Amino acid sequence: MSMEQGKSLASIGALLLVIGTFVPFLGIVGLILMMIGLKSLADYYKERGIFDNALYGIIFGIVGAAAAAFLIIAVVFTGPFLGLAFESGGDITGNLVAFFGGILIALIVAFIFYILMAVYLRKAFDALADKTGSGMFKTAGLLLLIGAILTIVLIGLILIFVAWILLTVAFFSMPSSPPPPPAQAAPA
Repeated sequence: MSMEQGKSLASIGALLLVIGTFVPFLGIVGLILMMIGLKSLADYYKERGIFDNALYGIIFGIVGAAAAAFLIIAVVFTGPFLGLAFESGGDITGNLVAFFGGILIALIVAFIFYILMAVYLRKAFDALADKTGSGMFKTAGLLLLIGAILTIVLIGLILIFVAWILLTVAFFSMPSSPPPPPAQAAPA
């Protein structure tokens, strides 16, 4: 696959990821396209870290989402909230504490994995910025990381959305040829 094809796939994938905020199916398709494009760009630039770090980041994101979903389902369906409190002698206060404690643990697990995802995606975008000479990739990676950290106060979700938009712009405006190598100083 050529560099242009990789750039196109990554661009379209990133755009679908942004749209996928509102239409989840398109986000999944976008993620797949972006990863195929990143693999092509990593091969073109002979920089495995671009794809490998992005892949690790996506894996952390998927594991975190799955773990959080599993914990939430387990908390809801194991009974603390669905009926044990209403049996004779049931302690509704204890069950509510267990329910909300389980939800809190699920959110903490998702938060930790989301930070790990952002760290690895930032590494991938930094490597891509170094190879393409486009600093917008570094900005998108940094915003993604700051947004992941700030999800604890919900403002981070807005920053993450902006980061994906910047990433989309970075892919679409990425140069079609690599920048010239930096000039080396002549020995004195």
